[in-house]
Amino acid sequence: MANRRSITFILLMVAVGLNLRPAMSSVAPLLTRLQESAGLSATAAGLLTTLPVLCLGLSAPLAPLLAKRIGSERTLSAALLLLAAGLILRGLPVPGALFIGSAMAGSAIGIGGTLLPALVKRELPDSADLLTGLYTMALCLGGALGAGLSVPLTQLLGSWQASLMSWSLLALFALALWHFQMPRSVLTASPTRSKSGTLRLLKQPLTWHVMLFMGLQSSMAYIVFGWLPTLLVDRGYNEADAGWTMAVSIMCQLASALGAPWIARMGRDQRPALLLVLLCTGVGLWMLLVAPLMWKWPGAAILGIGQGGSFSLALSLLVLRTANSRLAGQLSGLVQGGGYTLAALGPFGVGVLLQAGADTSTIAWLLIGLIGVCCGFALLAGRNHRLDDQTGELLTQGVGRTG
Repeated sequence: MANRRSITFILLMVAVGLNLRPAMSSVAPLLTRLQESAGLSATAAGLLTTLPVLCLGLSAPLAPLLAKRIGSERTLSAALLLLAAGLILRGLPVPGALFIGSAMAGSAIGIGGTLLPALVKRELPDSADLLTGLYTMALCLGGALGAGLSVPLTQLLGSWQASLMSWSLLALFALALWHFQMPRSVLTASPTRSKSGTLRLLKQPLTWHVMLFMGLQSSMAYIVFGWLPTLLVDRGYNEADAGWTMAVSIMCQLASALGAPWIARMGRDQRPALLLVLLCTGVGLWMLLVAPLMWKWPGAAILGIGQGGSFSLALSLLVLRTANSRLAGQLSGLVQGGGYTLAALGPFGVGVLLQAGADTSTIAWLLIGLIGVCCGFALLAGRNHRLDDQTGELLTQGVGRTG
């Protein structure tokens, strides 16, 4: 893992990962301002936070098809270019540009986020789950930067439009690095044909267990990205404090994103680790949205630990439950496609609830109940099983700690 190719890939993975969350987290601290200046209702604001997640889910299954046609490396370059274009478009003074640009950014994130786990499995198969933790840490850092710097950038640059557009510079920087330094595929003499296609994977309950776990925990994440600052403002925070509270929560995701795969390796399977991080998520939401305001910072930290760990483990399941990079790519497209499409209902649902007059406490208890449902799928997805590339069937041997 210490050779130059591996180190270069890890650095590129981090650079790309930093770009896959600011497009969404940078909007949330400005949502109240957007509602006032753009005249968005709570439902329209919910649609704005939902749209990139929905497009993320719809585009994810396209990633393996594009990778097969033009290669994973070029597909990821195209995704970064699309991301930069969407980030620029959403700040232009053109009717509908905010929504169209957000959709473009979400589609780019869906393609890029689907490709990276398979590339990790291909480049570093023996450490794929641990490298997935590092990749998740980069995602969390990007999300924290988007949340924490959104309001300061608005003040510095003079408008929320310029603030939203400025994140395209980070995407263009990652695109330049990836384009000139991306790893090249190493062709083998005679690749083994896989008999396990998409339909075969869909027939396996494990695919659905991982997909539903991914969808429910992602729904929590995108509700936080889209609505946490607004819900905190409703509790009495000012706009900047609400944004920084979310940023602190996302920053706390860094440690758990990196550490959760290590903890998961200590047991026979991932079920205890999955339940632990979900418990932290539920407790953190309660402390922020229900408990007295004095619990703000502990709540932000515990929520971050829970969400960083749950997302890291969700991505780790894509490599732990598959035999090689090809099957990891297929499962990644299915799980992230279906999971994120399901997750898109979360932010939109919160917007509808707010439009209907629901208070913050009611929304918090509904979210905690949803986490309880997610625990059930965690118990199923966390078992020590793996999909075999040749048959599509489950294996229970050799899964253990190597991934």
